Amino acid sequence: MPVESEKEEKVMNKAMALQVTARGEREIVMTRTFNAPRHLVFEAFTRPDLIKRWLIGPDGWSMPVCEVDLKVGGRYRYVWRYDKDGKEMGMGGAFNEITPPERIVVTECFDDAWYDGEAIITMLFIEQGSSTEFTQTMLYQSRAARDGVLKSPMEKGVAQSYTRLDQMLASIAR
Repeated sequence: MPVESEKEEKVMNKAMALQVTARGEREIVMTRTFNAPRHLVFEAFTRPDLIKRWLIGPDGWSMPVCEVDLKVGGRYRYVWRYDKDGKEMGMGGAFNEITPPERIVVTECFDDAWYDGEAIITMLFIEQGSSTEFTQTMLYQSRAARDGVLKSPMEKGVAQSYTRLDQMLASIAR
């Protein structure tokens, strides 16, 4: 019996881990399973009061600005602050498509662009029993832009934010 439990735990841990892959010439695909129903995961990605609790990347950062106008053509804006020195990083974009609680398509552009152009982000929320598989596909304007993002510490920050999201979802799912 313990062997089966260990195998199940390894499978669960792999599913819960962030998986980042390059696809084609210009895409990055990130997949992560959350132990929460789809509607809660969707809300966590769309409600500013929830976003500010988990989408802050590495420890030491905060999100003083989180604005979401959740409608097609609506805009969103995030500003992160490194609390030690006050340095800020801002970004935003527009909602191109919203199908609650299944799909969101947005544009993404950073204030101080660290890659060329604007990215198109497609988020899919797939219900799997009491869990949700989340897939985010980021389409960049060039392979160079995509490769620059892959070389950045983005994956580490996203993984930390998703761990925080897991904890938050567990607390609100009760």
